[in-house]
Amino acid sequence: MSDDAKSDRLDWRGAKAPTLDEFEVMANEAYRRLPEDFRRLCTDLVIRVEDFATDEVLNHLGIRDEYDLLGLFQGIGLPFRSVTAPFEMPNMIWLYRRPILDYWAEHDETLDAVIAHVLVHEIGHHFGLSDADMEAIENAAE
Repeated sequence: MSDDAKSDRLDWRGAKAPTLDEFEVMANEAYRRLPEDFRRLCTDLVIRVEDFATDEVLNHLGIRDEYDLLGLFQGIGLPFRSVTAPFEMPNMIWLYRRPILDYWAEHDETLDAVIAHVLVHEIGHHFGLSDADMEAIENAAE
């Protein structure tokens, strides 16, 4: 093996996982790349990043392993909103950094692609989109 090839294989040694703040920047950037029509479904969407879901969330969803939840949509989807309803909290997407990083480490996708995938699926399932619809949205974002 040449020295250049060995050096290329060891380039990752200086790499580190993104911090919560860096991950949030990546998530917001991934969201901005989604098609505008799709983003319109999510008026005032707030994207939050935490290392893991809270125990309360995991228990409520019946999830035992904190690495099994990559993201969560909390809020009221567009089809269910009412103009006569009292003030509602904004729709929120929670992205869980450590489970996403774990998933990324075991799959052949870029971290940006994984984050976009989680965003699309958290929003899309809430609005009743099919997997084919969500795949088309992801492809348009690339």
